[in-house]
Amino acid sequence: MTVSANLSDLLKFEPSARDREWEYAFLHAFPQAKLKILSETPSQGPDGWPYLLVQIDETATESAQKVLSWLSDKGIGLVVNPKKDAPDYVFTYGMIWNYRERSEFLSQSGLDRERVSVQKIELAGGQKVFAGPPSDSYLPTYARHILKAFFRDNGIGTMKVLVMRDDSGAVASVSDPAPPERYDLCFSLEALGTPPATEHKGILEALSWFLPAHYSLMVISENGLPAFTPL
Repeated sequence: MTVSANLSDLLKFEPSARDREWEYAFLHAFPQAKLKILSETPSQGPDGWPYLLVQIDETATESAQKVLSWLSDKGIGLVVNPKKDAPDYVFTYGMIWNYRERSEFLSQSGLDRERVSVQKIELAGGQKVFAGPPSDSYLPTYARHILKAFFRDNGIGTMKVLVMRDDSGAVASVSDPAPPERYDLCFSLEALGTPPATEHKGILEALSWFLPAHYSLMVISENGLPAFTPL
């Protein structure tokens, strides 16, 4: 299968034959597709998140590029051909804004689709970290607005964040060619109301829908770390 495979041919593949190579070819071809919007009102998916439902057929006229741009400003995901037994593809919001910023839906380690890892971090005495506020290229303004709205809806008026990595590199807030997957996006445990550790995985799973699949996310206490900044 080639990266330039025709989208209509890819959609003929049986679900059991749709491996990573198929997914890569589909994601490469999708931005050039024409879409038919099934409803102007987003629908709630089984995961609880909002999705625009679209269909790909001979009557489709909407540019996928235009639809993706609109979704990136609205905090909405995308479901392709939902009328089948299983949709042909489901795009999270994080995949959509990753495409807007990097011209790809899944970047590097995001292809592994391991979206959430819960980590407990203990800094040994004298251990150094490089940390700072997320840059606009790492977390663009429109995506921040969507995240802020999510936190407000859940009773958190001000979320505080920090981008951090160990002493092998530099902070993401400066001009730095290092890729985003080398950073941890840290959410303040205190800003969340100090939930117990048993809830951290669920929180991170929720947040992962809003963020590119290759981003490493953590819930962590501000104690002993550089200053967190409002989202």
